[in-house]
Amino acid sequence: MLSSNGQYVPQEVELKTISDIVGLKGTVADLQGGARIVIDSQDPDLNNATTPEGYANALLKNAGRDVSANYISQGGVLWPADFHTWNMVTAYYSMERAYDYFRVVGNIPAADFKDPVTTYYFPEFVLADVDKDPLSDNAMYFSVLESFLMLPFDKLQRAPLAINAGIIAHEYAHRVFNLKAYNGQQFPEALSLWQQAGASPGANILKSFDEGLADYHAYGSTCQTTQGGKGCDTRFFSTSFHGNLYGQVTEDRDLARVDRCMDASLLNQLYNQNLSAFSGNEYRVGTLLASALYQAGEATGQRDVLLRAIVASYNDESTTTPGLYQLARATLADQSRFTLAVAASAIITHITDLRLKEAVCNELMDHLQIPREQLVGNDPNMCPPSAAGGTTCPRLDL
Repeated sequence: MLSSNGQYVPQEVELKTISDIVGLKGTVADLQGGARIVIDSQDPDLNNATTPEGYANALLKNAGRDVSANYISQGGVLWPADFHTWNMVTAYYSMERAYDYFRVVGNIPAADFKDPVTTYYFPEFVLADVDKDPLSDNAMYFSVLESFLMLPFDKLQRAPLAINAGIIAHEYAHRVFNLKAYNGQQFPEALSLWQQAGASPGANILKSFDEGLADYHAYGSTCQTTQGGKGCDTRFFSTSFHGNLYGQVTEDRDLARVDRCMDASLLNQLYNQNLSAFSGNEYRVGTLLASALYQAGEATGQRDVLLRAIVASYNDESTTTPGLYQLARATLADQSRFTLAVAASAIITHITDLRLKEAVCNELMDHLQIPREQLVGNDPNMCPPSAAGGTTCPRLDL
């Protein structure tokens, strides 16, 4: 685990949800090795699939097999006997921590997490239209298979993504977003429908919120540190992404940067580009969102309260405080109505503390350039009249 001095060191831990220590199966995850997953636009099996389940089965060319971890027993403690066992056990432990974070801080009932997540360890994952060779150096939640993929590492040699607890929490946050904000849909209806349009602002905003909130939750999970751990870490990417080639990723995603501002070009792309053309920019908009929320939570000392409100905002059938899923569903026929202000309203209306609500409103007006009149009005659940925005970012002429 990551120690207080920023170095990874062995630490004795207890896996609380494990049922098979060799096959690494438990209530949180079920690790599988040797899988092969291929996305190919010329694949007749994919093109002929008529259901999400059929499509998922067509993707999975080889379902893989149970992993087999090796240990050395010393004094009643099992020590991983090889690199892959270290990697897999650490990954399971990190997923267990992410699960605990969302259960405790996010206040999600255990039953809502459904079955243990199949986690493909070092699978061959091929995007045939891009490259015939399998991808590497990535970890992801893949909603189509309702599974995690922990790909082999190649260039990222310092700390494989599978042992970076912050990155695992980020990916786990994507799963929670899918379960709640997309209602567990393998192919989220709003994204599937909206991305077919020439401009897809609604889809762009949903993807941006998914990425930004995953970063903020990953940060929040680092604050739930175990004994001897580093603690709250806005730069959790740094142990995997560093140096001249990859260090910029850490700089670009550091939540503690207070000078991040939406610019006119990015705002124009958000509202006028198709999702495929916008690809990559969801991280930029997401970082603006995550940084704004980080500043509000830290300034008021109510980080966990805000994180819990965010989870509650994903799915809420209340007519006075609808969740993201409900707001997207209500605007399916016209995604231009699903604006930054509408998406942000889901979070704002789930914050009950007035001081925290005002702080969040100010930061969102400032860094995301959401006009004040779109957030302040007659709705008592929205921003209070005292919210006036911040002074960090120059106002754009919208």
